[in-house]
Amino acid sequence: MSESTERTPLWYVVHTYSGYENKVKDNLEKTVENNGMQDLIFEIVVPTEEVAEIRNGKRVTYQRKTFPGYVLVKMINTNESWYVVRNTRGVTGFVGPDSTKPTPLTPDEVDRMLSSRSAESRFSIAVGEEVRILSGPLANFTGIVEEIDLEHAKMRVKVTMFLGREMSVDVELDQVAKLEAE
Repeated sequence: MSESTERTPLWYVVHTYSGYENKVKDNLEKTVENNGMQDLIFEIVVPTEEVAEIRNGKRVTYQRKTFPGYVLVKMINTNESWYVVRNTRGVTGFVGPDSTKPTPLTPDEVDRMLSSRSAESRFSIAVGEEVRILSGPLANFTGIVEEIDLEHAKMRVKVTMFLGREMSVDVELDQVAKLEAE
């Protein structure tokens, strides 16, 4: 075990049955605790992001798995730690070219996978706000947001057309910009 104390823990990606990510995390945490392996397996993470949607006219936020079917494990790779993770119920294997020697993630990959970017931080327009359409046939028209569909990256905007007529149009999220209060 002296080799494990000299090595640095690295992040590895573990493939799981779809929908079993949280079960794998819980089972692995219990196994680590029961077998006193805290010096080999340090952290188990199911990467998620916060998503905001409009449902029945109300804003609803929830956690969504960013990489369904995968769990990240920070560990020192020894025969013992590999065996425990690999034989956890729900685990199908480590991600990498060789199933007997898992490939660690680079620090850059870890940062990208674990960064908690939420849909709200990436998209800050809400229903009822005024927006300007930036591109397409209605470029430079302004309107009021009626509905936002983050899953399909679209929104419905009510614009005032010719002679004061109002019309609802569907536009891509990247085709609009929030009008700032002046």
